[in-house]
Amino acid sequence: DPLPPLLPKKQLQRAESLPEPGPSHRCYGDPEPRAGSILYSIPLPQLRHGEGAPPQDRPSWAPKKPLAKSQSLGEPLTRSSPQKAPSPSLKELTFGTADGELGPLLENPGGVCGVVLGCQEASLARLSAHIQEELVGPEDRQQLLEAELAGKRWAALSVLDPQPCCQSGDAWYFRVGFTFEHSQLQFAAKVPKPCCSSLGVQSSLGTHCSIQRLLGHFTDRLPQELVLPGIPGKQSQGPSREDLACPAPQPVLQVILCAEVPQQTLAEFVKGSHALHRTSPGHYERLGCLLLLQLCMGLEHLRGQNMAQGDLCPENLLLVQCPCPPRSQQGQKEPLGLSLPRLLISSFFKVQGKQRACSSSQEQDWSQSLTAASPPSAAELNVGRLIYQILHVDIPLENILGFRSKTLPEIPLLSIYSAGLKRLATLLLHRDPHERVSIEQARGILQVLLWGPRQELFARRRKSLALLRGWLEVKRTLLLLRFAENTAGTGVSPGLEEWLCCQYFQGATEHTLYQVTQVLYA
Repeated sequence: DPLPPLLPKKQLQRAESLPEPGPSHRCYGDPEPRAGSILYSIPLPQLRHGEGAPPQDRPSWAPKKPLAKSQSLGEPLTRSSPQKAPSPSLKELTFGTADGELGPLLENPGGVCGVVLGCQEASLARLSAHIQEELVGPEDRQQLLEAELAGKRWAALSVLDPQPCCQSGDAWYFRVGFTFEHSQLQFAAKVPKPCCSSLGVQSSLGTHCSIQRLLGHFTDRLPQELVLPGIPGKQSQGPSREDLACPAPQPVLQVILCAEVPQQTLAEFVKGSHALHRTSPGHYERLGCLLLLQLCMGLEHLRGQNMAQGDLCPENLLLVQCPCPPRSQQGQKEPLGLSLPRLLISSFFKVQGKQRACSSSQEQDWSQSLTAASPPSAAELNVGRLIYQILHVDIPLENILGFRSKTLPEIPLLSIYSAGLKRLATLLLHRDPHERVSIEQARGILQVLLWGPRQELFARRRKSLALLRGWLEVKRTLLLLRFAENTAGTGVSPGLEEWLCCQYFQGATEHTLYQVTQVLYA
């Protein structure tokens, strides 16, 4: 039989893939890369593996893993969206990355923008993690300290001051010392007031910059030299001759060891800042925005863990001095009241007290929302009231409830922040729960008040997602340049305000900005 005719061969078209990066070779005479040099490594030092820094067992200029996904030649690289986390390859890019590895990312001009934006996001994440570690301390060191303090009591601690360093609405705080790893540490011994204990809730909250951090706890007899002010009896009046001859035994109380030593409460700060508000309204109201922002971030953390704040009042919000600046900044101390302190939520329960008589069932519901810890609206109403208190505007409970006063008190327009704070307070205290903004929305409004976009951006331009996306990209670039210039020029290390700013530009998207500006500038 004749053989069938041969079929024509098909020409298979293979997609050309990006070349896999091979080992990079350093030419003779090239400078040896130095670890920690900004010319060769963008990631900040002291970052551990897993926080965006290159692995410790491989230098930043070593060959990276090949790209897992094949990319056809001529196909533009997908531009990374600001709200998405950068890919692992972008996280590992540094100034010292070999040119052979950069080449595939640069073959299409459209991909360069995506690479730059991804590197910016990764750099902001590393910088934010580094600043947070400077503020709250390394997590592994805290765990070692907690283990060392387990089972310790007053005998293992040295009382640095018999008088409380701070008295909040629910506790007294004493400065104590403890020797750990051949160094003397200072932290606070918190002695809860009668019927005020949140240990069961507080010990499971995790680490957050705006939440009081626990290191340990015990129950023991109070040392004889400690003084508890405000307690009726001989202790608060000073010892008599009989007491010195035969001292009465101190009470056995619960003690909670806290990592941060509070300087004062928010109530004391507001009370002592009338002159600052009058002479420097812009600076003071900016401080107020930053303190309120810390509070909202802490409340978000609590809600994320299905926890509720307790008696949210200025007397239970603590202010802690940030870590001391490096040696190059020691002579640049700001006057008292001008520097930004950390704000800590320390109360996670409701202190039972007398409630005023309510004239109606509806007013009673509102009153309970303001004082009880469980209703979801309690935080919003209390933060709204707190704005008035920070701005030194008296606002009785009746005015908040809106039953005896149709309008809220006027907030004087003293700075560029006044109108925005007034708008936020009105939205938080709205009588209709459906019109009331949430804590998450309040946090976004405060961030826009502090760092923009301001209303002038939309004066001659139609607000659009493209405009807001471009604004975000430019501001991220300028923020990183500012950090670099400050570090190189003045040696100023980023602090709490810079960390809050990083948090904003790390998580903001054009969509969230559109929603927030719609509410704020309505």
